[in-house]
Amino acid sequence: MSDQYRLLLNESDIPRQWYNAVADSPAAPAPVLNPQTKEPVTPEFLSALFPMELIMQEVSSDRFIDIPEEVREIYKLYRPTPLMRAIRLEKALGTPAHIYYKYEGASPSGSHKLNTAIPQAYFNKISGTKALTTETGAGQWGTALSISCSFFDMPLEVYMVRVSYDQKPYRRFLMEAYNAQVFASPTNLTQSGRAILAQDPNSPGSLGIAISEAVEVAALSNGQKKYSLGSVLNHVLIHQSVIGEEALKQMDMAGEYPDVVIGCVGGGSNFAGIAYPFLRENLRNGQRTRLLAVEPNATPSLTRGVYDFDYGDTAKMAPIVKMHTLGSDFIPAPIHAGGLRYHGMAPSLSSFYDQGLIEAIAVPQISTFEAGLLFAKTEAILPAPESAHAIRAAIDEALKAKETGEKRVILFNLSGHGNFDLSSYNAYLSGRLVDYDLPEEQISSIREHLPLSQSAPVA
Repeated sequence: MSDQYRLLLNESDIPRQWYNAVADSPAAPAPVLNPQTKEPVTPEFLSALFPMELIMQEVSSDRFIDIPEEVREIYKLYRPTPLMRAIRLEKALGTPAHIYYKYEGASPSGSHKLNTAIPQAYFNKISGTKALTTETGAGQWGTALSISCSFFDMPLEVYMVRVSYDQKPYRRFLMEAYNAQVFASPTNLTQSGRAILAQDPNSPGSLGIAISEAVEVAALSNGQKKYSLGSVLNHVLIHQSVIGEEALKQMDMAGEYPDVVIGCVGGGSNFAGIAYPFLRENLRNGQRTRLLAVEPNATPSLTRGVYDFDYGDTAKMAPIVKMHTLGSDFIPAPIHAGGLRYHGMAPSLSSFYDQGLIEAIAVPQISTFEAGLLFAKTEAILPAPESAHAIRAAIDEALKAKETGEKRVILFNLSGHGNFDLSSYNAYLSGRLVDYDLPEEQISSIREHLPLSQSAPVA
């Protein structure tokens, strides 16, 4: 066992392959459906939105996918990221547990999102794409894709959820610094945006709405623009596996192996990034690590949603996937963890949860900020509100170990820093932050209006 605070790898340790967890799933993946016909999508349909290389990754059954050297070279700007032992937090909690965190906020964009933004921009560029469109919630994804598009000299349009556009102006400024155009969604620029504004001129927006706008712009561009997504789809989760692959090596350096691996979840990308390589070790090599996904009480798609076929966006233009969902019309409460305000969950993660291979909990907003500030005061990193969900769960796991006197090794993904989330922390410190929960009657209504499976093929 190592008492080092920082466990560092060399550039030569940057993974040369991404890991595709679907290849090891005991259950076959459900089909992805065309939103118009409700039949399985064809590569031709998807090619209106994505370049063929990403489509092939999306449907791949290969366990490992080679990382292009051009992508690895850019990864060297910030990878490998450090694995940290949170010794000061351990002492503050008085726990016998050992707490480790993989710090993805060390990237230039401030979060894990750059891990997939770089390859998505790269594959679009070499396929001849002229420009990209995307959505963003808190702005972490939009920032990462803005940086990546600047590397490859591609214009980018970002549809930023209105409530986050107002809450987090500095993320917008950062995207614009990298030449991205940023619009508060819903906008008057698209048919889907105008339809939402006609119903509610003061709509706070949602990731589902922003996705609709970005998809619409790409679909109507006659192939000049493609759409880029920061979470949910499998090729995105595949790219994020570099996090867990590095963490496996670093835990070996520490001389320990995690009893539990924790990540926050909105669409699933950062949890999958840290957890899927450890899931492989569970499935193939007999390890027994618990994998714990942490979502907000305000958008509990895993813990309280329906597992069924649903649209990926509000306007029902994006492909239909089988996932844990609160319904594509769901408008989440304006919590400050904007990256977790999505109505659904990644299909692969939903499947693993349904199979009992991962666990999930939902936590309230105020207690996540309490955990985030305790972490900042002990470890000197102010976490993004999204990441604070994972910290909340890690602290609770450590306190359980304290109660039982059990030594426990805890690993979580600190997916981003909160340096541009100071207005959110100010809301907490000034007592203006509130907790949101979904009443049971709303959950019952969601269940009543789903499933789509009545008109969809069975996997």
